[in-house]
Amino acid sequence: MRLLLSCCVLTVLAATTASGYTQKIVDPGTVAPEYREAAEKRRAEQLVLIDCTRKADGEKIIRRERAAWINQCVEAASKK
Repeated sequence: MRLLLSCCVLTVLAATTASGYTQKIVDPGTVAPEYREAAEKRRAEQLVLIDCTRKADGEKIIRRERAAWINQCVEAASKK
């Protein structure tokens, strides 16, 4: 019984903390006016990163090469 209870607790903890690993997209409208410019810049960076991640998923880049591929995509997007 104790083993079953501990397994249930671990499962619930794992399920609730998994969503905590993703970053929320910054909403410039919810920040103080003096930080709005930085929030807009961060949001633009996040959107580029999300777009490059989706492209990597679409092209089925293997895990070993994924970080380098995404970095190249982000650099290419920043040069445009």
